Amino acid sequence: MTSKVALLGLDYDELVNICEQVGVSSVHAKKIMGEVFRYGGFDLENIPDFPKKLLRWLQNNTDMTLPEVIANQHAADGTQKLLIRMADNKDVESVLIPADGRLTQCISSQVGCAIGCEFCLTATAGLTRNLTTAEMMQQVMTTKQVLGCFPRNIVMMGMGEPLHNYEHVAKFVRMVTHDLGLALSPRRVTISTAGLVPAIYRLLEDNLPCSLAVSLNATTNEIRNQIMPINQKYPLEDLITAMRKYVSIRNKKRILIEYVLLAGINDTMDDAKRLRDIAKDLGSTVNILPFNPFEGSRFTRPSDEVVDMFRNFLNDAGVVAVVRVSKGRDISAACGQLKTEVNQRAATLHKQRSLTL
Repeated sequence: MTSKVALLGLDYDELVNICEQVGVSSVHAKKIMGEVFRYGGFDLENIPDFPKKLLRWLQNNTDMTLPEVIANQHAADGTQKLLIRMADNKDVESVLIPADGRLTQCISSQVGCAIGCEFCLTATAGLTRNLTTAEMMQQVMTTKQVLGCFPRNIVMMGMGEPLHNYEHVAKFVRMVTHDLGLALSPRRVTISTAGLVPAIYRLLEDNLPCSLAVSLNATTNEIRNQIMPINQKYPLEDLITAMRKYVSIRNKKRILIEYVLLAGINDTMDDAKRLRDIAKDLGSTVNILPFNPFEGSRFTRPSDEVVDMFRNFLNDAGVVAVVRVSKGRDISAACGQLKTEVNQRAATLHKQRSLTL
């Protein structure tokens, strides 16, 4: 491991400070942003009129390397799943999803996850550590290296609970939406949370430039407690209150409700009726995700007839509800299926793990 600071973790203000420290004009911070964060290049020597002393400082004090791609799996639908090895030999997965001429990248924010959702394979590995802002940016830059282009949409829906790693995720979001860098519209950057209520309020207070999705998955505390341990600390009514506050303050922003449909658990018409009321109250679109099975899970995927009935009920009630087509299921790249081959634990163990929040 290197003791140098990762260049990809430095935002514009930090680059300006470096220029001032070295004794050169801050205009060179813009040049670095353009070369590295806009075009994905690291050949700073070829930047016109770039000061030699700034170049030497960066070479001596920053790390410009990208992590190794250990594996790149290709699905029949064009989805790719990258297994990326970080500098400390910890591995994460990032998924590239092409659709309609645009590329969406699913970014991991942690090595593993501590939230413990029963229907998620990532949860069975537990949490190893948070990823840094640089390591999230490295996932984006690795995409440029692999495909020759940047993603047009970024979803924080990979391994980990993004709001559990708030500081690094917030900095990453600000960097990918920065005008001098990747310049993604906030509408094209989405953070998905299992329901960390205090962090939702903080995201709101910070006016973070992104969209918000909430993995709801149940409409009663009884059911949500069974499948999402986080609900025992932040129950459904507290979560919905936070969501309502978010919508009321950011009146041009809607929250996307994600709902993993589990056969015999949360797929009844009573569930659909309660979900209708929640979605209409919040003005939310509902993303229905039929469960993606994995070995060792106690859950099963609902029949297509049940999925259609659930969606049609919501649509007929005036709620925009769509069934998300699970991309990359044949390579375990679909929602809830991400888990590296490193540091795996038996799925039965995560029920015994204490929840760290």
